[in-house]
Amino acid sequence: MGAGIAQLGVQAGIETWLHDPFPEALERGEGYVRKYAEDAASAHLHLAQRLEDLAGCELVIEAAPERASLKSNLFAQLSEACGPGTVLATNTSSILVTSLAGAAAEPDHVVGMHFFNPPPLMKLLEVIAAEQTGDHALAVARATGEAMGKQVIVANDGPGFLVNRCGRPFGAESLRLLQERVATHEQIDRIVRLGGGFRMGPFELMDLVGIDVGFEVAKSFDAQSFGEPRWKPSPLQARKVAAGTLGRKSGSGWYEYAEDGSYRPDDPPALEPGGGDGERVAIDGSGALAQELRERANQAGFDARAPEDFGGSDEPELIVDASVPAPAGDLGALDGGPPLVAVCADRSLAARGDPTAAGFHLLPPLEGAKLVELTRLPTTPEATARAAQRFFTRCGFHHEWVGDAPGLVLGRIVAQLVNEAAFAVGEGVGAPADVDAGLELGLAHPRGPVAWGGAIGFDHVLAQVDGLWDDLRDPRYRAAPVLRRGGAHGWPQPT
Repeated sequence: MGAGIAQLGVQAGIETWLHDPFPEALERGEGYVRKYAEDAASAHLHLAQRLEDLAGCELVIEAAPERASLKSNLFAQLSEACGPGTVLATNTSSILVTSLAGAAAEPDHVVGMHFFNPPPLMKLLEVIAAEQTGDHALAVARATGEAMGKQVIVANDGPGFLVNRCGRPFGAESLRLLQERVATHEQIDRIVRLGGGFRMGPFELMDLVGIDVGFEVAKSFDAQSFGEPRWKPSPLQARKVAAGTLGRKSGSGWYEYAEDGSYRPDDPPALEPGGGDGERVAIDGSGALAQELRERANQAGFDARAPEDFGGSDEPELIVDASVPAPAGDLGALDGGPPLVAVCADRSLAARGDPTAAGFHLLPPLEGAKLVELTRLPTTPEATARAAQRFFTRCGFHHEWVGDAPGLVLGRIVAQLVNEAAFAVGEGVGAPADVDAGLELGLAHPRGPVAWGGAIGFDHVLAQVDGLWDDLRDPRYRAAPVLRRGGAHGWPQPT
C-alpha cells in the first residue's frame, strides 16, 4: 500500500520521500516504485532512512499496519520529526481518525486519506475529516488526491467512514439470508452476479479478503457503534474463523479451492428472449418493474398487457402481479383461473394471501438482469411453478429457486444498501453523489445505492424495508428517516 501511494506521488510529479523503519522493506518499496513508474517519474522518488528525513514535507501519509496504538505512536513521532505546519494523513480503513489526531502535536493538521487497494489502479480517494481536522489539512489532502488523478470524496469521521460503511450490507445481509436458509451461499453469489450485475458475489468476496479479516472488521463496527443492530457480527463468521477455514489463503472458506485457484463453474451466457408465441399475459402494476417486465415480455413474443386491457373472451393465460407495494388483502385469484405469479418485494409470498401462487423477484433496470429468483409454497401447484419458470425463461432469464421471504435475495441486499446509504447521508457522513461514487469506484458495485434507489423507485425500496421489519421485527430493518421523508440532505423524496 505504501509503495503504491508513493508510485502515485512520483507519477504526479510530486517530490516523494519513502520511509520504512526496516531497511529490507524500504528496499522492496523502492524496487516496486521504480519498476512500475516511468524512468522520468521515478526521478521524483527519494528514500528517507529516518523519520527526521521527512522534515520539510508538506504532507506525510502513513500506511502502517491497522493497529491504533502503532499509528498513534507514529503520529506523535512525526509531529516531533517534521515540526509545525506539516499535514499528517492516515491511510486507515477502519480506525477513527479522531482517535489518532489527538496523538499529534497539531490535531487540526491530521486528516484521513483512505486509498483503495491497489492504489495505482483504483480511481477513488476517500478523504476523512476528524473532529479536529482544519480546512487547510482537508484542502491539502484533496489537492494531492486530485493531482494523483483520483476522484476525491469527503466523508466525516465514523465507523467505516462512507464507503466501507455503506457497503457493509452487501456481506452482512447475505450472511443473514444464509443463516435464515433462504438460499445457499452458492445461490446468493449467483443471484448477485447474474441478477444484480456485481462482478463477484458476497461470499466470494469474503473468501478473497479473508473471513477472519471480515470478522474483525465486523467486531470493530459493532464496538465503535455501541451495538448498532445493522452492524452486528454473524455467528457464521465466528464458526468459520474458529474452524480455520478463512478463505483463499487457507484453501477453504465458503468455497473449496483447487490448486489452480478454481472454485466454481463459470456463469452461463445470457439467454435471448423468445418463444412467447403470442401467449396472453396480464402484468399488473404501475411502477418501473411492471413497465419494464411488460416490455421484456413483448420483446419475447408474448402478448403482455395490463389487466384492464383484457376483457370479454380475450382473457389472459397467465397473470403476473408486479405491484409494489402489494395490494391490501389477498390476491383475489379465482378458482380455475390462470396461474398467478406474484412479486415478493414488500412481503413474502405467504403473506400475499394466495396459497396457489408462485413468487418471483427482479430489480429494475432489467436491461442487465440475467436471472430471476423464484419461490413457491408447499401448496403451490406444480403446474403454476412450471408456468412461472417457463415464462421467465422465455423472457430471457436464468432462474434460481429460493426460500420465501420479503425481497427474496437480491431485493433484500440492495434495499439494505440503499437504506444504509440513507442513514449515512442523514447523519451527515457524506453526500448522496459521494456515496454512489464511493461504492462504484471503491467497491466496484455496478451502481451506487442512490442510483439503485432511483432505478427501482424509492417508494419500492421503502416498502421493501418496511416489509422486512413487518416480517422479522428486527431493529436492523428499521427505515432510515431520510429514506422515509426524503427532501432533506438532497436525498430524493419517495413518491
